[in-house]
Amino acid sequence: MKKITVPFSDGDLRKLKAGDEVLLSGTVYTARDAVHKRIADMIEAGKELPFDLNGLVIYYTGPTPARPGRALGSCGPTSAYRMDKYMPVLAARGLKATIGKGPRSDAAKTAMKNHGVVYFAATGGAGALLSKCVEKAEVIAFEELGCEAVRKLRVKNFPLIVINDLSGRDFYHLTKKGKYIKLKS
Repeated sequence: MKKITVPFSDGDLRKLKAGDEVLLSGTVYTARDAVHKRIADMIEAGKELPFDLNGLVIYYTGPTPARPGRALGSCGPTSAYRMDKYMPVLAARGLKATIGKGPRSDAAKTAMKNHGVVYFAATGGAGALLSKCVEKAEVIAFEELGCEAVRKLRVKNFPLIVINDLSGRDFYHLTKKGKYIKLKS
């Protein structure tokens, strides 16, 4: 298990390989479909974004309200393919990593490889457990979107698997082809 912290250096990201298990700590931003569309429209219109994409990690989630004593409610991953059409424009703006579930399109993987973006998977169905890794959460943009508003999260030891690394390897593809074998002791 590798421990990594945001902000990433390019060297940090180069060390990650498809299939690596990681514990992520640092700042992560939430964004789903509606936010991605708004951001893409703002970029196309030449408008200033409410936050800088350079160096960011975006987690595809729409969390539930926090229970008393917690920073955030359940925050399970959303299917990443729904954001794929926005990947080229966000990657070109300096996005460093995304977190979701499921495979990415070829166009999204090409954009990620060309711009140095890593894709991590979080475990679907484990949103309540994942929320225990969130130490702080605050809405920073598009509050009117409710659960889909952009939140700035501080996470500690958030468990992930590297799906697409900087060299273009795809963990899902490797496992389908029988090329990935991890021995546990």
